[in-house]
Amino acid sequence: MPHLSDLIRRYTALKTADLEWFHSLVSDWQLLADLSFADLVLWVRLRDGNGWVAVSQMRPTTGPTAFQDDLVERVLRDDVAPPDPGAGRTSLVGKRALIERAWDEGRICREGDPDWSGGVPVREETIPVRREGKLIAVIQRSTNLSSARTPSRLELTYLQSASDLAQMIAEGEFPFSDQGPLMVRSPRVGDGLLRLDQAGEVVYASPNALSAYRRLGLTADLVGTRLAQTTLELAAAGEAHDESLTWTAGGRVPQEAEVEARGSTVQLRSIPLVIGGARIGALVMVRDVTELRRRERELMTKNATIREIHHRVKNNLQTVAALLRLQSRRLEIPEGRSALDEAVRRVGSIAIVHEMLSRTPDEIVDFDDIADRVIEMAAEVSSTGTQVSPRREGHFGLLPALVATPLSMVLAELVQNAVEHGLGYGPGSIEVGAQRVEAPAENQPASQRLLVEVTDDGGGLPRDFDIDDTTSLGLQIVRTLIAGELNGHLEVRPRESGGTKVVIELPLENDAQSPT
Repeated sequence: MPHLSDLIRRYTALKTADLEWFHSLVSDWQLLADLSFADLVLWVRLRDGNGWVAVSQMRPTTGPTAFQDDLVERVLRDDVAPPDPGAGRTSLVGKRALIERAWDEGRICREGDPDWSGGVPVREETIPVRREGKLIAVIQRSTNLSSARTPSRLELTYLQSASDLAQMIAEGEFPFSDQGPLMVRSPRVGDGLLRLDQAGEVVYASPNALSAYRRLGLTADLVGTRLAQTTLELAAAGEAHDESLTWTAGGRVPQEAEVEARGSTVQLRSIPLVIGGARIGALVMVRDVTELRRRERELMTKNATIREIHHRVKNNLQTVAALLRLQSRRLEIPEGRSALDEAVRRVGSIAIVHEMLSRTPDEIVDFDDIADRVIEMAAEVSSTGTQVSPRREGHFGLLPALVATPLSMVLAELVQNAVEHGLGYGPGSIEVGAQRVEAPAENQPASQRLLVEVTDDGGGLPRDFDIDDTTSLGLQIVRTLIAGELNGHLEVRPRESGGTKVVIELPLENDAQSPT
C-alpha cells in the first residue's frame, strides 16, 4: 500500500508544511476513531481540483468497522466510476457531495438518514481539516450502527469527547503543533479515560482509569476532585514526581507524564479541549505501565551486565597480551619471539571487538571503527622502520558480535600477511575495501552479502602458491574462520597492477543493519 507522503505528492499540489500536518494528524487520529466508534478516511483534493483521493484510513478498536476493504488511493471524480459496493462495505456513491459540502461550507456535515447500501446501516459525517486557517482536507467519519443500543455513560462521554475533538480539527486546533515528544506507546482510549472541566475537576472517570488510580493508593472517588492535586498527593506518598506532572494532570498542556506510588507506575496523556479559542476542559488518558516499566528495568540491568562482562573480557585479554609480550622480550630465539608477537596481535584483535561491545547496548558493533584500528597494526608490525600506508575504502557497517569477532581476526591476519609476505616488511600500500551487495535468490527475498578485499602492491604470489595446501599458520586460521565461523568464501589471486588481492564473500542475515 502506498505511503501517505507518496500519495500526497502523486495526486495533489499541497506543500510540505501541509504534509507534515497530515503526518501529525494521522499519527494521532486513532483517538478520534475510538472515541467516535467510527471509521475515518482522509480525503484530499486532487491537483486539478476536480475530485478527491483517499490518502489514509483508520478503523476503530471500540466498535465494528464500516469498511471491510481499504479505501486508500480510491479516487472520487466525475470521470472515474466508483466501485460496486460489496458485502459489509458502504457505497461511495453520493459521498463526494457530502465531502464537497464540508469543504465549501467549512463545517462538520452529517447525512440525515443512515446509508444501507452496504447491507448495514452507516451514519456518515464529514469533518473539514484546517491548518493555519486554510482548508487542506476532509475527514469522512462512518459509524456502523448495526450494534446500536442505549448508550452508557462511558459511551456518551466518548461521543461528546469525539465531537469536541472533531470541532478542534475543523478549527485547526488539533493536532497540536507545540506538543512535546510522545512516549513509545501512549495511552489509548480503552486503557482509561478521564474527562476534566475547565477548572481541572474530573467530571467522568472510566472504570479502567479509576482502577489505575486505585493502584496508586486512591481510596475515594475521582469524580469531583481536582486531578492535578489528587495526583500530586498520591505521588508525594511515593517517589519524587516529574515537574510536568501538575500541568499534565491538570489538562493544561498537550504532553505526557508518569506518576509512581506504592510500587505502581501510571502513564498520563493530556489533551486540552479548545473550542472557539477557549479551553473548555481536557481529556486525560490513563494507562497502568507498572509491568512494562519493570521489564524495562530488567532489560536495562541485563544490558548493563552484558556490557560489564565485555569490558572485563577486554581487560583480561589485554592482560594476557601484556604477559605474552613480556615473555616475548625474554626469548632469545627469533622464531619463538615472532610466534608470541603474532599471538599478542591475535589476542589484541579480539580485545578490540569486546571493547566496542562494552560501549553499546546491543550485541552489534560498527565494524568500520574496528577495521580502522586493525589496519593501523600494519604500520606497527613493520620492524625495519619503513613506511607502510594502510587505508580503508567503503563501509562494513553494523555487524553482530558473532560475525565481528572472527572477522576482526581474519582482517588482522590478512593485513599482517600483506606486510610480511606481500611487502616483505618493505615500503608499500595496503588497501582494505568493503561493500554490501544484494544477492538475488530464486523464490526467496534477496539477501545481503559482504564483500571484503585486502590488496597490496608488493611482489605478488609465489608461482607454486596453493591456498588449500599452504603451511602458513595465519592463512590456515583465515580459512578455518571463514569456512567454519562465517560460512563464507575465500579467494586469493594476483592483483592486475601487481601485488596480491584477497577476496572474502560473507553472507549476512536478511535483517542485518546496513551502514549509515
